[in-house]
Amino acid sequence: MNNTTPDISVVVPLFNESESLPELEAWIRKVLQNGGLSYEIIFIDDGSNDGSWDVVRKLASENPDVRGISFRRNYGKSAALYCGFDAARGNVVITMDADLQDSPDEIPELYRMITEDGYDLVSGWKKQRHDPIGKRWPSKLFNATARAMSGIHLHDFNCGLKAYRNKVVKSIEVYGEMHRYIPILAQNAGFTRIGEKVVHHRARKYGHSKFGWERAIKGYLDLISVMFMSHFGRSPMYFFGGLGTIMFLFGFIAVIVIIAQKLYRQSHDMIFRPVTDQPLFFLCLLAVVLGVLLFLAGFLGELINRNSTDRNRYLIDERL
Repeated sequence: MNNTTPDISVVVPLFNESESLPELEAWIRKVLQNGGLSYEIIFIDDGSNDGSWDVVRKLASENPDVRGISFRRNYGKSAALYCGFDAARGNVVITMDADLQDSPDEIPELYRMITEDGYDLVSGWKKQRHDPIGKRWPSKLFNATARAMSGIHLHDFNCGLKAYRNKVVKSIEVYGEMHRYIPILAQNAGFTRIGEKVVHHRARKYGHSKFGWERAIKGYLDLISVMFMSHFGRSPMYFFGGLGTIMFLFGFIAVIVIIAQKLYRQSHDMIFRPVTDQPLFFLCLLAVVLGVLLFLAGFLGELINRNSTDRNRYLIDERL
């Protein structure tokens, strides 16, 4: 393996894509060699059972710029990207899917936008998609929600074709299903120069999509998680403690009002309703209890956070 730093690392997560890999590797190699760019291609086999790893082995034996990582079982795309980012040595890291729907012809321009235009991250936008309508419309709704919640104006958060400055991929942690929100993770890490490029989307040539309807549900749950971690990850007391305090005060004040109203009516020989006969009284008590529990949850979160070994992990851009 060449120990010099390549211009580009192409990270390709894959699952059961044995038919497309030779064509994809040849296409990437042709584009980058014609562009005079040094490169490495890192295939991450996410537990394939169709012989994909054998294909990767063969490609690596024929091309010294091809590397591979094989998982023992299927962990998901985020895990594959995390390991690919860790292994990438190039000044610019390109990610793309292995199904030939992403065009390697886009790589030189993505590389230029990072190195010349000064972007930290450039995300592809599949403006014209060759997917069934059952995938397109949920994707539009998802992207609109992600834009509104994050403030990042990208049309296609989930596009697999992206380019990153090497420093970006070494500074973020992709886990769970967070690969959809890498632009948000990068922004939270201080990389705010995020751009977008319209890319050509090709129809699938081999096999079938590996993602089902559950992808939409996971996507929204992960969006809530990443936004919560962005705002309250280091100060959970601000969320839980604040919400708990509001609920406690509301319940406590309401209980006092109910009891005072009963005593007033009783002292003036007016008709009154026993406090324990009023459903509102028990709802107020519930609010008090929930408020205390939420406050304690925030307190425990602060204790855990302050004793975390990662608490003082601050990203330093440069030293003099």
